[in-house]
Amino acid sequence: MNTALLAYEALHERLVALHTPDVIDVSLTLAQIKVIYVAAAGPLTMGALAERLGTTLSTTSGAVDRLVRKGLLARREGPEDRRQVLVEATPTALEQIERMSELGRSRLRQMLMSMPTADVTTVEHAIRLMTDAVTKVSEENR
Repeated sequence: MNTALLAYEALHERLVALHTPDVIDVSLTLAQIKVIYVAAAGPLTMGALAERLGTTLSTTSGAVDRLVRKGLLARREGPEDRRQVLVEATPTALEQIERMSELGRSRLRQMLMSMPTADVTTVEHAIRLMTDAVTKVSEENR
């Protein structure tokens, strides 16, 4: 397992170096990107958003305020309770997320195209194994 972690860390380091120039153009911090990704899952109360982010309500509220000013998040009243405030990603934020996702897909396509077919098959198998492991861990942590 230790060698797998070392291999992942080496891959991650190289991917970060490759993506950094493109990510800097987005003009968002990693923390802001995280908030947007979580908020994109659908309208959430501030409490639910804070819980999913693993931050305090105060920290989350400040981040949401900044992203609302940037036009990336929107607040609205809850449908059943007007006192409840829901937070959701704006279309502009969803476009940013898609841009980041496409950047990742594009880089992955480049990497896979540079590999022999047998290695691509091995990578596909490894991705499926990791997906199954994430599902298992997720179910165990419920």
